[in-house]
Amino acid sequence: MTQHAYEEILAPNHYYDRNFNSDAAKILPGEYYVTARDMLLVTVLGSCVAACLRDPLTGIGGMNHFMLPEGGDPHNPLSASARYGGYAMEMLLNQLVKLGANRNRLEAKVFGGAAVLRGFTTVNVGESNSAFVIDYLRTERIRVVAQDLLGPHPRKVYFFPANGRVMVKKLRNVHNNTIIQREREYDSRLKSEQIAGDVELFA
Repeated sequence: MTQHAYEEILAPNHYYDRNFNSDAAKILPGEYYVTARDMLLVTVLGSCVAACLRDPLTGIGGMNHFMLPEGGDPHNPLSASARYGGYAMEMLLNQLVKLGANRNRLEAKVFGGAAVLRGFTTVNVGESNSAFVIDYLRTERIRVVAQDLLGPHPRKVYFFPANGRVMVKKLRNVHNNTIIQREREYDSRLKSEQIAGDVELFA
């Protein structure tokens, strides 16, 4: 769905951020948002990763928020998890180009991949997500100009696509399990979805 021909939305949580005096969109697991407007994109990451992509000439940019399903090798493009991650990245890339960004000019800033789901899964999900997003961007020849990945703490990320500014706040004292619960529910959704449907997009 295109709104006013300058936004592509798959993030229904819109609000006005009084701290930054800016319209804002909150990106939840499995969502993305692309815009040509001067606004703020916000997400909170545990084991998930977010890629913030931007065309520095036009100021068109966007953010996604995703996690790889378990059971695949993030370095193997034929694995189900890597194909799912590729789909999440392609959705963001395609909408950036649709709004007028030049894919050859895109630059990336990537965040997340904390070890907050240890004990919940059999692998370190954050490490797999981080490895995937770096490998993907290298393969697509999209320059990574900033990154803050791995570590023990969740993060809150503020991205201003118009000028490329990013602010990251480490959530060292999280007093509730909202982030972990949200990612567990997202992980459960991924396990119940048919990855095969996504694979067809890459045929």
